[in-house]
Amino acid sequence: MLNYEQLISRTIQEIQPSGIRKYFDIANTMQDVISLGVGEPDFLTPWRIRNTAIRTLEAGKTRYSSNSGLLELRKEISHYLERKYDLSYHAEDEILITVGGSEAIDACIRVLTNPGDEIIIPQPSYVCYEPMAKMAGGVPVILETKAENDFKVTPKELLEKITPRTKILILPYPCNPTGAIMEREDLEAIEKVLHDTNILVLSDEIYAELTFGEGRHVSPASIPGMRERTVVINGFSKAFSMTGWRLGYACGPKEILKQVTKLHQFAIMCAPTTSQHAAIEALRNCDEDVADMIAEYDMRRRVIVKGFNDIGLTCREPRGAFYAFPCIRSTGMSSEEFCEKLLYAKHVALVPGPAFGQGGEGFVRASYCYSIDHIHEALRRTKEFLDELK
Repeated sequence: MLNYEQLISRTIQEIQPSGIRKYFDIANTMQDVISLGVGEPDFLTPWRIRNTAIRTLEAGKTRYSSNSGLLELRKEISHYLERKYDLSYHAEDEILITVGGSEAIDACIRVLTNPGDEIIIPQPSYVCYEPMAKMAGGVPVILETKAENDFKVTPKELLEKITPRTKILILPYPCNPTGAIMEREDLEAIEKVLHDTNILVLSDEIYAELTFGEGRHVSPASIPGMRERTVVINGFSKAFSMTGWRLGYACGPKEILKQVTKLHQFAIMCAPTTSQHAAIEALRNCDEDVADMIAEYDMRRRVIVKGFNDIGLTCREPRGAFYAFPCIRSTGMSSEEFCEKLLYAKHVALVPGPAFGQGGEGFVRASYCYSIDHIHEALRRTKEFLDELK
């Protein structure tokens, strides 16, 4: 009989499954569960996008695109980034269409990493960065951001993590799970730290459209001196409610994108063409749909933050993405204990903060991409749970 343990890569075996899934699996076995766990928009993909996909299928536009993606789409992305975020990229050789933003992140890390290279990863943050760094042979260097700094990367913290082996700094802003953003002055301070180094920034901007309050999202690549050292990752899942369409993109210096495209060419070939045609429509004609969704998220954001604070769980204001990150230390429980007891007692599913890195201990993630009635009911049940603890 085959010894599968010997056959399977040790690196892959040592990587733990996502900590997010545990509570979903438990919730799926229970009745009447209110979940604030999944980071997926509850809006349907706007009709004009779906209709474009239907029409392209009826017209038989189902062949491979170029490895880099449809040139028409890359041109639309170039226009979109310029009008939205003051970014300028050549459609021909500085933009690559990928299967979701996740493929873009993975491919960039793999292209840039030699064995032993260090990758600085701020945490709490999305679960993929650390495993991807390990799978590429890199060494994750965790930078724990702090609530008192609004979960931003500070110049002092960054300087403490840089060594001669540092290759990449990941900037996951707006941030899942904390809702933190990096403002222009924050990024200018980061540029000063990186100015004389050979460190590349991988900027995951999948939540760029979901920035609340005054001003708009600022990309690191728009900061003077940063474009040449930044690869911007974005996609269509969150802003356009196109999660299942699996479409993302990477933008950056052509010297880097050429090599990322090579990896994409052999591993993927090209992103789904139906999704690419639909994305052209999204970028050209869906600003109003996106604005309507953002307004709804903003209303839910204010309700959930006030709700958590009112029931005694301190919750800072999230300025981006669609997550609240309330502190549960006042209960005397660990994040995992809190989530497990809340789930079994009141059938409310949240995600423990350490699922996003050990810096998340003492916090839980609550997504507000659910209906307002759903959010109110989750808050009501959570209040009951807290009252019963007293």
